[in-house]
Amino acid sequence: MIHIIKAKPNHVEGISKVCSDGYWATYSETHSEMYIKGIIKEFYNHERILKEVLETSKEWGGYFVAIEGNKVIGAGGGGMIEDTSGEVFVLYLNPARRNEGIGTMILDAITKQQKEELNATEQWVSVAKENQKGIPFYEAKGFIFNHEFDGHGIVDGERYTSLRYCRNI
Repeated sequence: MIHIIKAKPNHVEGISKVCSDGYWATYSETHSEMYIKGIIKEFYNHERILKEVLETSKEWGGYFVAIEGNKVIGAGGGGMIEDTSGEVFVLYLNPARRNEGIGTMILDAITKQQKEELNATEQWVSVAKENQKGIPFYEAKGFIFNHEFDGHGIVDGERYTSLRYCRNI
């Protein structure tokens, strides 16, 4: 049975693994190895994740994890970007566990936190233009395309476009 819970320090290694593996699975055909390694080093290292598990706020609500047995099989988190606007900042699954509803369960937990605890009325997400795993997922959840922008972490002349989506919650 899968449970969605707020992450604790003992989940750090599992969060790092699922986010790193998910990032590789999502972008290995569209982004350079150097770019992927750089993003993983910056965002999915144990020190940063531990800090993000221990230090939560309105702007970062912390990680939610999908746990099966004692294993992290998915992780995600978000926060508020304006008084009534929430955002999903990260959401990854073990690549072998896609299409089981796990991503939906994590998104629902993030949405519930933003709506019920932080009074969000809308929710945003940024998705890489090449992300053919994330785009259909978010569109199926009612997110509507808003605009394009230059994505995070431009490395050695590599430029990737991100898409901004929004939905009412």
